[in-house]
This record gives sequence, structure tokens and C-alpha cells, in this order.
Amino acid sequence: MNKVVYAVLALAATAAPAMAAEGATMGKGLAVIGGGLAVIGGAVGIGLIGKGAVESIARQPEAAGKIGPNMILTAAFVEGATLFAVLAAFLA
Repeated sequence: MNKVVYAVLALAATAAPAMAAEGATMGKGLAVIGGGLAVIGGAVGIGLIGKGAVESIARQPEAAGKIGPNMILTAAFVEGATLFAVLAAFLA
């Protein structure tokens, strides 16, 4: 995962002079790539939350009543942050 982040940062750093020369089209393309990466990150985050919740319930089935709502609340926070990042990327 770190290699992907470094590759995107390198692309953004090398695209800055190109954006000044070519206008905002390159910047909008990078913003859309950023929005896509935000969606991928949110999907991974929600997947890890679900994985942790299922493993926790498998270990202690009697705690399912407390784990379920906490899992849904945390997933909602991750999805909210992801939607905010996508909206910011598309408005850039």
C-alpha cells in the first residue's frame, strides 16, 4: 500500500509544473484520481472494520449486542470521511 501512496505523491509532484503549463485539466485529472483513491481507502477501512467485528463476535458471541452497533457507527464515520474526500476531489 505504501508503494501506491508514494507513486501518487511522485505523480502529483511531477505534475505541478505541467498543471501550470497546460491549465487546470491535469489538476482535475489528479483530483479524480485522488477521489478514486479515497474510495479504495474507505472500502479497505470498512472491510477491516467488518473483519474485526466478525472475529470479535466469533470469539465472544455474547458480546455481539455491543459490537454490532459500534461496528456500524465506525463504518459510518469512515464512509462519511470517504464521501467528503470524494466530494472535495470532484469540486477541485
